[in-house]
Amino acid sequence: MVAEQGGPEDQKPQSDEAHSAFAPPAGVEQPTAPPEDDHPTSEFALPAGLHNDPSAASGPGQGSASGSGQGSGSDTLSSAFVPPSGYNAQQQPPAFTPAHGIPMVRLTKEAPWQDRMRTMLRMPVFERPAPEMVQKTDDSGPAVPRVLDLTLRIGELLLAGGEGAEDVEAAMFAVSRSYGLDRCEPTVTFTLLSISHQPSLVDDPITASRTVRRRGTDYTRLAAVFRLIDDITSAEHVEVSLEEAYRRLAEIRRNRHPYPGWVLTAAAGLLAGSASVLVGGGVLVFVVAAAGAMLGDRLAWLCAGRGLPEFYQFTVAAMPPAAMGIALTLTHSTDVRPSAVITGGLFALLPGRALVAGVQDGLTGYYITAGARLLEVMYFFIGIVGGVLLMLYLGVQLGAQLNPEARFVPNDRPVLQILASMALTLAFAILLQQERSTVLAVTLNGGVAWIIYGAMARTGGISPVAATAVAAGLVGLFGQLFSRYRYTSSLPYITAAIGPLLPGSATYFGLLGVAQNEVDTGLTSLFTAVATALAIAIGVNLGSEISRLFMRVPGAVEGPSRRAAKRTRGF
Repeated sequence: MVAEQGGPEDQKPQSDEAHSAFAPPAGVEQPTAPPEDDHPTSEFALPAGLHNDPSAASGPGQGSASGSGQGSGSDTLSSAFVPPSGYNAQQQPPAFTPAHGIPMVRLTKEAPWQDRMRTMLRMPVFERPAPEMVQKTDDSGPAVPRVLDLTLRIGELLLAGGEGAEDVEAAMFAVSRSYGLDRCEPTVTFTLLSISHQPSLVDDPITASRTVRRRGTDYTRLAAVFRLIDDITSAEHVEVSLEEAYRRLAEIRRNRHPYPGWVLTAAAGLLAGSASVLVGGGVLVFVVAAAGAMLGDRLAWLCAGRGLPEFYQFTVAAMPPAAMGIALTLTHSTDVRPSAVITGGLFALLPGRALVAGVQDGLTGYYITAGARLLEVMYFFIGIVGGVLLMLYLGVQLGAQLNPEARFVPNDRPVLQILASMALTLAFAILLQQERSTVLAVTLNGGVAWIIYGAMARTGGISPVAATAVAAGLVGLFGQLFSRYRYTSSLPYITAAIGPLLPGSATYFGLLGVAQNEVDTGLTSLFTAVATALAIAIGVNLGSEISRLFMRVPGAVEGPSRRAAKRTRGF
């Protein structure tokens, strides 16, 4: 209903609230607007008064990018797809896409999943092939949050078990792709794992993360995780649903260690005793070194049960072997070598596993994780140094005649030293909680490493550091071959085998020199120990890379078949 209009006397001025905020006030003349055209101009048209250069138009395809493209008083606009006026087809730069197209990357199913995933991780994102879904999901697609959570849990077990950052990323990448998640980017640092999935270019990414709180050395659990990943990624005839993967992962977590505590303590004694034989000890030295290492292991377990950090555990574990070596010196025994007792105890404590993992992460481009791992190794080493130095200082004050010139005995018993190196490797494998099926292979690998070292350093007169690097390279090569044959991690075949090469003797004599105020001699020996440790780590990594270099690795059909890790030549 429309209200009737009243007379002039009924028309009153409206209130301020009734006026529009944009209405001109009373008494101000409003400019008359020009009549609007029936067809408004395009938003891409040139404004009035601005003329387009007619030379820029070439060809009949002129007009606005949106249609008519005519503004008031403007010339006809050229198309957005018309080449500029200075374009010359004969002098054009080479096209980004070749005429025959970009070759498709095909990944061979025969290669282990580690090589396939590592190859894709080293590719640019736009060159990675589309994921081939190995495991079936429901009609609505994969459950993205559950897949990401499963991927993080698997990566957590691998990182806590001592795997390198690149191998952890490859495993996470493999699991996510097997369940159909494309455009996933895993990230691994020393304590944090994260993975990001972007469904499409217009959707928001989904990111999940997980923190590694505790680390434990259990290579049996590590091998079980690798078998699970292999079933998820490579075995198409095996259907591993998300529920089945979660169930198997829970069983892996609940599984008990393969060796009880007393076996681990006995293995620590065997390791220290075998190491003392390697540096010239006899039967008595073997027994004393084993007793000191077992006592130190029990003390370390006691400290761990009370919640003390690992730094203090290493400090306490290093004290009993050093104390027993000093006690042998105070008894004025002439047929024993106290230095061999202390050196054997150091062999059982040196963090060779963490050192190899740290250097490997640095060589493959994961510098943050490598720096954190090497810092952890430095703290452990300082803890060992503190415990040994404290005992050595007390021994010097008590009048113990510690001879810093006592070095290795002449190489007149090679068979005994080879057997001792194999026993040391066996004990190291037990301490790492390896599967019983891998103990024999790694024991033989450690014996071969000591044979190579002895032949080069003792018989050939080559520098011990260079001989150590060559022997460690063979360890890495053989370990990689064993792992490819068993489709599992290479750590169980490598870590224990480098035990005989660890610089226990150089570390002891360096600490002894510092305790006896012979700082220059002590630092020289300590630098030798550091160089030997780096030679071990670099040799192991180089041996692993050489094994991949001469074997078929999946990659592009044309061009280079393998990408370098992260960066090449610094840019």
